[in-house]
Amino acid sequence: MNLDDRRILVLGGPGLVGMAVCRELLLRRPQEIRIHSLRVEESERARTEIAEESGDCALSTSGGDIFGLAEPASRTESIRAQLHQLREDHLERFLLYRLLRDFRPDVVVDCVNTATGIAYRDIYRSAERLWEQVAAGSVEAEVGEDLLEALYIPRLIRHMQVLYRGMIDAGTGVYVKVGTSGTGGMGLNVPYTHSEEKPSRVLLSKSAVAGAHSMLLFLMARTPGAPITKEIKPAAAIAWKRIGHGPIVRKGVPVRIVDARPAPIGERFSTVDPSAGRLTDDVLEATFIDTGENGIFSMEEFALLTTASQMEFVTPEEIASYLVFEIEGGNTGHDIIGSLDNAVMGPTYRAGVLRSWALTRMRDLEEQHGTRSVAFEMLGPPRNSKLLFEAHLLREAFGTMSAVRHAEATEIRDTLNRFVLENPRLANEVVSIGIPILTGDGEIIRGPTVLIPSRAIDEPVEPELLETWIDAGWVDLRLENCRVWQQRFERIHSAIEQIPESESSSRYLRNRTFWGEERRILPGKVVGWILSVEENGDRFKR
Repeated sequence: MNLDDRRILVLGGPGLVGMAVCRELLLRRPQEIRIHSLRVEESERARTEIAEESGDCALSTSGGDIFGLAEPASRTESIRAQLHQLREDHLERFLLYRLLRDFRPDVVVDCVNTATGIAYRDIYRSAERLWEQVAAGSVEAEVGEDLLEALYIPRLIRHMQVLYRGMIDAGTGVYVKVGTSGTGGMGLNVPYTHSEEKPSRVLLSKSAVAGAHSMLLFLMARTPGAPITKEIKPAAAIAWKRIGHGPIVRKGVPVRIVDARPAPIGERFSTVDPSAGRLTDDVLEATFIDTGENGIFSMEEFALLTTASQMEFVTPEEIASYLVFEIEGGNTGHDIIGSLDNAVMGPTYRAGVLRSWALTRMRDLEEQHGTRSVAFEMLGPPRNSKLLFEAHLLREAFGTMSAVRHAEATEIRDTLNRFVLENPRLANEVVSIGIPILTGDGEIIRGPTVLIPSRAIDEPVEPELLETWIDAGWVDLRLENCRVWQQRFERIHSAIEQIPESESSSRYLRNRTFWGEERRILPGKVVGWILSVEENGDRFKR
């Protein structure tokens, strides 16, 4: 992609890598760079810092939690927003979605340490507190909420859902993530923690979340219509921002010199004891190196961290250079999404050959035993079983797609209804797996349990809600759905007719031979077409 005159959103722009990325991008003369941070003041300071380098590029800023809601909400509402099913009307509630929708970036560069932001909510301490209260026989709501709020995977998945939809709706073309290995490239024996045990469960959780995040990006890269997706994952310490001498600040508070004297250990010990030493007004001052989000280190800490066989380090400018080169279409060899694409084992020729044998054998057994093998509702979701059974009923009643196309919709409805009533065994097989049948007259054939809706007890049957259930997993024999099937077969027919009869090359996947000259309805093949073409569920990378 040519970055000239493009709109670019840099998440985590004020950070160490984010600033290096902004500077590298400015050399390409984009139209506008939006710098986003948790706090808008940080974004403003970053804009001021690089303003003289911006030239004709507009610099704008924004702030807020990209994992949270746009408007203030109660803690309970915030937790529900992370855990409940994401509906279309929920997207607007999330700050990240609004940011993408309003700015409409051509490129998103994500320099936020997502794994740290999610995994350092410390699920272990929350779980321990809950367990203590469970053991005591009384659980406070606040403690339960602490654990729900700390759940890693639901929060990560919700973030990815909002990010994906936001970029789709904004028309974003490229998304590049600066990820993390979680341990600076070291293994399970990593000797550095944030004062936790070694190896740290919290630190390893960060690595686990980072890995899960990469796999979700891998899936997004395989989604038709999604932005080109890349991730550069530094496996070393990142340094540095500046070197200086002065007051040492830890977690925003200057470290004060303590006036301490030797004393007996005593019979009891406390990690916090104000009487153990007197805090003076003197502040610890020393030479330091500022590594951005990872904090400041002493000279010897930096020497230890970056020595051979420890974390060592990579500079933010190198990361930024590789990142922008990838956006422009270059191949640095450091995009792990591309590496995963090359390393995963995909479909094989042998499996393709054996697939034909397996289907032939299964069809022979169908004929031998006089049964039909349609759906057991183990593949899921119920909508797949619904579509397979609808196609199966059309096959049993009409045989071919042509017969369905040429019939009147009312004839299809009446034939299917009659067919179901006259063949109770067939209807009973459908409802036995939890899929109801809605007849053309609006009556329901069902078993003791149904899959859709799940866990409903005395749920009011409202028209809009009913249509949602039917679409999600009920066989629908009503007139309108019969028309939908006619339109599907018409679309398939039109696609076939556009292929010249003399065509015998590899150009078309679904050629005339694929559908068969007799156009016999094969439910698996037809529903595969529906999922791939009609519902955009096609496999993008093969």
